[in-house]
Amino acid sequence: MCVIWGVPYLMIRVAVRELSPVTLVFARTGIAALLLLPIAAARGELRPLLPRWRQLALFSAVEIAIPWLLLSSAERRITSSLAGLLIAAVPLVGTAVTAAMGDRDVLDARRLAGLALGIVGVAALVGLDVGNTSAAALFEMAGVAVCYAVGPIILSRTLDDAPPLGVVASSLALAAVVYAPVAAFQLPGAWPQAKVIASVLGLAVLCTAIAFLLFFALIAEAGPVRATVITYVNPAVAAVLGVALLSESFTTGMGVGFVLILAGSVLATGRVRGAPARELAVAEP
Repeated sequence: MCVIWGVPYLMIRVAVRELSPVTLVFARTGIAALLLLPIAAARGELRPLLPRWRQLALFSAVEIAIPWLLLSSAERRITSSLAGLLIAAVPLVGTAVTAAMGDRDVLDARRLAGLALGIVGVAALVGLDVGNTSAAALFEMAGVAVCYAVGPIILSRTLDDAPPLGVVASSLALAAVVYAPVAAFQLPGAWPQAKVIASVLGLAVLCTAIAFLLFFALIAEAGPVRATVITYVNPAVAAVLGVALLSESFTTGMGVGFVLILAGSVLATGRVRGAPARELAVAEP
């Protein structure tokens, strides 16, 4: 899972060179939905969701439709390595959002120190290389981080008892339906290169359909809290792949920033002594 969910940043970067962000998101969600919906239907995980379509639509928008579009748009102007490393800040955002919603458990000294350290890391990540960074792309990545932090909260509060595969398959289908009319007018003028087609198929089949099936199996085997350890490894995989396969530069700011964000995330999302374990937000890029 660490590798599979570290790969999408590379594939997105390749795909958006010839496809619009809307077209890419539509293709990814549409193909993945076609693969997962029959499995969810066979398991009887779709019918229970019908009365809860409003909550499902909200989750689909916040966890899939909006962040995937913003991420694809941002990667037209920033490297896949930087995009992946910025996503490492999601646990920090999740902690801040939870605190803003009134959870006082996140306001202890250790977690506040983690948030502060993480903020310094983000500043180092983009600040040391500000001349080479697109401000618009950074705002888009901030939107991605907020969506990935809020999505699991919506899921836990409104769809916690819903069948997970049904939720994912239905959410993907909803996103595909919404983007279909726009994507129809943004199709490329020529047939994309083979590497672009391979990237789209990889995103849809490996990084979405197969990834979710594996992730649910991982949760069943290791539990939801231990499974979220992948959150801290995905960005490093994305950075390594970007540097190795796309010849992207790995700067001092990226190295220092990622270490600080990682350390801050561990502190900010750690368990409070005597409190029950919480599931961290897992950002599926």
